[in-house]
Amino acid sequence: MSEQHNVLNQETITLTKALIERQSVTPEDAGCQQLMDDYLSPLGFNIESMYFVDTLNMWARKGDKGPAFCFAGHTDVVPVGDPAHWQTPPFEPTEINGHIHGRGAADMKGSLAAMLVATKRFVTDYPDHKGSIAFLITSDEEGPFINGTTRVIDTLEARNEKIDYCIVGEPSSTDYCGDIVKNGRRGSLTAYLKIKGVQGHVAYPHLATNPIHKAAPFLAELTTTVWDSGNDYFPPTTMQISNMNGGTGAGNVIPATVDVQFNFRYSTEVTAEQLKERVVALLAQHEIEYELDWIHNGQPFLTDEGTLLEAVNDAITKVNGKPATLSTSGGTSDGRFIAPTGAQVIELGPCNATIHKVDENVSIEDLLKLTDMYYHTLVGCLA
Repeated sequence: MSEQHNVLNQETITLTKALIERQSVTPEDAGCQQLMDDYLSPLGFNIESMYFVDTLNMWARKGDKGPAFCFAGHTDVVPVGDPAHWQTPPFEPTEINGHIHGRGAADMKGSLAAMLVATKRFVTDYPDHKGSIAFLITSDEEGPFINGTTRVIDTLEARNEKIDYCIVGEPSSTDYCGDIVKNGRRGSLTAYLKIKGVQGHVAYPHLATNPIHKAAPFLAELTTTVWDSGNDYFPPTTMQISNMNGGTGAGNVIPATVDVQFNFRYSTEVTAEQLKERVVALLAQHEIEYELDWIHNGQPFLTDEGTLLEAVNDAITKVNGKPATLSTSGGTSDGRFIAPTGAQVIELGPCNATIHKVDENVSIEDLLKLTDMYYHTLVGCLA
């Protein structure tokens, strides 16, 4: 690595700390995007702020030709909890044993800093690069995700602006930076089910219908159903009951209803509509009267080949001496809103061991490596 690159990479540390100092708890941005704007504008980026309801989003682009390479991420962070439980103040970035401590260090302000510096390195080294580079940044990823990335994507699609390659900077790594990359994610489908009965006295069950009793065999079958067997890229679809509430609190009253919330994390072997149909069929089989609402949080997506995956693997191999392991495990990310547009999407970021926890931190060495990985990925896609 050149001396110039070494100097630039140190900016990753400075920028990470500057971003952590901004108390951007969802949906607040707290000036993070302005800091990014100030860094990107001198590099030739056109900055477009998109404000929807309570959420600030940023679409920054350099160039107007394809292919379009996009860095995607979020400036918002989760609440810190009780600050007294932290070793250091959560919004005062502190170096301890080679790590930067602070809320958002790993999720994902360190990634944002690495993206910025990698981009500066790349446009300096390759001023005549092909295609264009973009940043899609939101302050609504950790929250309800209603007015963030999904609204920006709607705006881009309405004007036929396409993303070809996208790196999402979520903390994908486990033991060291680049050991795991996410080349896909499972779909997420949540059910809100109200099972109806007839309220009555427990001593006169023939005059009532107990919805908890109706629910029990249905839920037993629901939890033991095999939804699919997965495939080479995805584990089998899972279903988990997350909330259940029934009863009046009185010991002598049969309740009128019981509420159940459950969630599917599903593979590409089944669709959301098929899951819904099978649940409705089970309800009919058990002769249950019900109300049922669904929230589809995102479709599964997979990038199993293509220019971006090759460039990411080459970049990680160049930095780490070996390629990453591909994975589709874990929760959802904003990649689920970008992939349906036809973009190749990969998630690559630092280690996730401390995200959302007290004393969240990120390795300085990992941030420097991540900057190199992002840089070499840009080279592989656009040089």
